[in-house]
Amino acid sequence: MTDKTQHYDVVIIGGGLVGGSFALLLAGQNRQQSLRILLVDAMPLATAAGEPDFDARSTALSWGSHLIYRQAGLWDDLASHACAIKDIHVSDRGHFGAARLHNTDVDVPALGFVIENRHLAATLNKRLLEHPDIEVCSPASVQRVRHTATGMQIEVQGQDQVASTIDASLMVLADGGRSDICSQLGIQLERKPYQQHALICNVAFEHPHQGLAFERFTDTGPLAVLPLSDTEQEHRGALVWTVAEQEAAAITQLPEAGFLHALQERFGTRLGRFTRAGARSLYPLTLMLAREQIRPGLVLLGNVAHTLHPVAGQGLNLALRDADALAQALAEQAETHGAAAVGDYLMLEQYLQAQQSDQNLTVMFSDLTTRLFANRNPAMAAGRNLGLLFMDVMPPAKQWFARQAMGLR
Repeated sequence: MTDKTQHYDVVIIGGGLVGGSFALLLAGQNRQQSLRILLVDAMPLATAAGEPDFDARSTALSWGSHLIYRQAGLWDDLASHACAIKDIHVSDRGHFGAARLHNTDVDVPALGFVIENRHLAATLNKRLLEHPDIEVCSPASVQRVRHTATGMQIEVQGQDQVASTIDASLMVLADGGRSDICSQLGIQLERKPYQQHALICNVAFEHPHQGLAFERFTDTGPLAVLPLSDTEQEHRGALVWTVAEQEAAAITQLPEAGFLHALQERFGTRLGRFTRAGARSLYPLTLMLAREQIRPGLVLLGNVAHTLHPVAGQGLNLALRDADALAQALAEQAETHGAAAVGDYLMLEQYLQAQQSDQNLTVMFSDLTTRLFANRNPAMAAGRNLGLLFMDVMPPAKQWFARQAMGLR
């Protein structure tokens, strides 16, 4: 941005996986009415994935998210870095119930994919910086925002410490679950703490995973091991271990041998012996829902709109479905009524109404699953295990569960 004041049709605050994906989806929807799109992010956009790293963090993309990226022309750049999930094994530790979902149950090559964030981010960032219809301002910080009669006014300070004022017909807020801008605008969040922490790290094990993802429910919460590509002759997976709030620090600080022993005791031996654990990170878990996702000239996307429990990896995949639907709605609005109308509240309300059932079902699916399997009541345990057995032998139930996990409405 060179001028002191500029106008853009759509300004996206936050260039992470959600904001970056939305910018590319929207630019790809541009038809006769070309939209002026600006993306603002606090960090420089890295276009190099860097060297292979055992500890590289990863993201589980559902089959539906893969279809969104394929339609946007991004999947060919991502496919070589993606590890396919062919099967999902769901079990309840210490109980008889278990279910296994196969890609053949729903006639697809894979139920989903796991991809390292460095490859996903580098691919998105490279496309963002190359796209002729997207302007990127980073690193830059948003100083303040305010509603105007025609949309939003945003004050942005760049690396040179010079502030620019931007008028936007629509501001898309995608800056994560701890958004200062959301607070500045007075948008309230409903919070439901789970009294749990997610312990994240990569692990190595004896047996090849063969594309099998595990979701194992334990007395402290769900424990997932997702397949990753092998590295340095090691079979590798991404661990998401939900632990009780009061136990989190102690488990995280265990020596590696003690940590692997505790993990083995909780997980079992389906992957053989765990041989290595990488750097561990700990995140408190809270269900957060914004009480307002839209205002005239404003939309919330991603974690700032809804932050979910990581069970079944639904958070980013729901955000991508929202982003895809919003991009289509804005393109149709611009084509019909002109670019200045992309902040129209009635149109945004129609977008949100169309997405509401998907959002509600996904939030309910992740929240109730977490609470159901955390309940230690013997009658509840027996009921949920019968449910797992029922799902395993009843194709309609299995297909419904698989489609939910795959992000298909």
